[in-house]
Order: sequence, then C-alpha cells, then structure tokens
Amino acid sequence: MTAVTVSVSPVAARIGAVVEGVRLGGELDPITVDTVRDALHRHRVIFFRDQHHLDDAGQLAFARLLGDPIGHPTASAEGELIVPIDNDHGVVADRWHTDVTFVPAYPLASILRAVRLPDVGGDTLWADTASAYAQLPAPLAALADSLRAVHSNRYDYVASDTDGLSQARKDYRELFESTVYETEHPVVRIHPVTGERTLVLGAFAQRLVGFDAEDSAALLALLHKHVTRPENTVRWRWRAGDVAIWDNRATQHRVITDFDGARRLLHRVTIDGDVPVGVDGRRSLAVRPAGEPVA
Repeated sequence: MTAVTVSVSPVAARIGAVVEGVRLGGELDPITVDTVRDALHRHRVIFFRDQHHLDDAGQLAFARLLGDPIGHPTASAEGELIVPIDNDHGVVADRWHTDVTFVPAYPLASILRAVRLPDVGGDTLWADTASAYAQLPAPLAALADSLRAVHSNRYDYVASDTDGLSQARKDYRELFESTVYETEHPVVRIHPVTGERTLVLGAFAQRLVGFDAEDSAALLALLHKHVTRPENTVRWRWRAGDVAIWDNRATQHRVITDFDGARRLLHRVTIDGDVPVGVDGRRSLAVRPAGEPVA
C-alpha cells in the first residue's frame, strides 16, 4: 500500500491538532499509522474532519491499528468494545477526568466518533497534563513527585449527587458504581513513550495517601487548578463526521453541557494501557484488585 500525504496543524500552542489527508479505517498503511501515533504523542489530542464513511466496524478496525481495544469495566456489557456516550441514557461526562483511572492499567487512548450532535453546544474540552506539570513552581513539582493518590469509581464523574437527576442518569450511576474499584497511582507518572512527567488527577482521584481529608482535598484542588488553566486546554466544536483521539496518559477531558437536553451521541473505542510508573520507580497498585460488589 502507498502512504498518503498527511498534514498536522496545531489548534493551540500546547495541545490539540487537526490531522488532514487520512481516511480512517483498518486499511491504513503502517507509515500513516505511525504518523498518526506521532501526532498523538506530540499534540495529546488530534482531530479528523469529514470521516463520514466511518461506522462502528471501521472505527474498531482502525483502533486495532493503535493497540488492543477494551470495554469499560463497569459501564459496558461483557465483550462490548463500542461504548455509546449518550445523554439520552444518562452518560454526560461533565467533570474533568482521565478515563478509568480507578484501575491500574488505565487506557492508553480513546477514539471518539460523532454519531448524532445537538444543533448547538456540546463541545468537548481537553487539558494537557504534561504542560501543566512543566509549568508547576519547582517546590510544588517536587511535592507532586512524592505524592500518591487513591482513585475510585465511587466518585462518579457523571454527577456529584443524585438530586435532580433523571431516572436514566440515576440508573447509569447505579451501574457505574455497582462494582467498586480502587487504585493507588503516583500523582506524577513518566509517560512511557515521550518520557515526560504527567499529572494523574481528575474526578476519580479521591484522596492523597498519608494526608487527612481536608489537606488532601486542598492539595488536589491546587494541582488540578494548574491542569485546567486555559493555556493548557483546547476546545473542540463537533461537526458531523468528526473523530477525536486523545492520549489518555497525558490529558483530562470533559463535555460542556450547554445543549439543553438535545440528543448528543458519540461512539467511543478505548485502547488498553499500561501500569503507570512514578518518578521514584514505583508502579500503581490495585487497592481492590478485581473490584468488590457494593455492600
């Protein structure tokens, strides 16, 4: 097969780029796949316009060129590799998070394809956790290097409480938390490809090891503020045919819920990841290794 001409145009200085000249699918040549992968590592999240030809099968076939697709440990049926992100069924990830950090080997990357979009609103934000770390004051970076945090799915990024939730969202939350996972991660991990230090935070981070609840919450909030500074973020306005791929080891993301309940459906495929390693060489570890049913 002949390699295609690919262009990569940054959307913002620190994060995000549009990739043109690629027709996504399982037939891409190795050179193009490597170009896509390199763009992902450099820009953290990359966007493809006009992929109208792509369906679930094609999205999954393309995902397999990047790694091993996996289902969601709590929010998808066994063997289900295409996860619908569908506000009609209660799935609105409107809190900053990195996907599935409540397990040790959380996903390497995710591929999100627009299926049905509201007329207005529903943009997605991504934040660059490597740039955030690089901008930390030296004393705060040194502290972050030494910290470890416990992540759990009991803190659902879909909502902070059940007051005012629709029945669909309550049902989803019950499913999401039906099996409890807890994992201890380094707050700073070494990216296995780029060698950069990235912050492992987000809505699943419950507490810092060795700190009481008040100090833990204050420190997590302080670090998280640096991640979500506007300079470290990019905002994507979805159009029909769009596909986004993000490096889940170096980003957080969230949807903006300004579409007033209109239907918003995207299909996601997630790529299996590796166990993070901290600055001190210690790996993440499962606090509840296989998940435990809620008592």
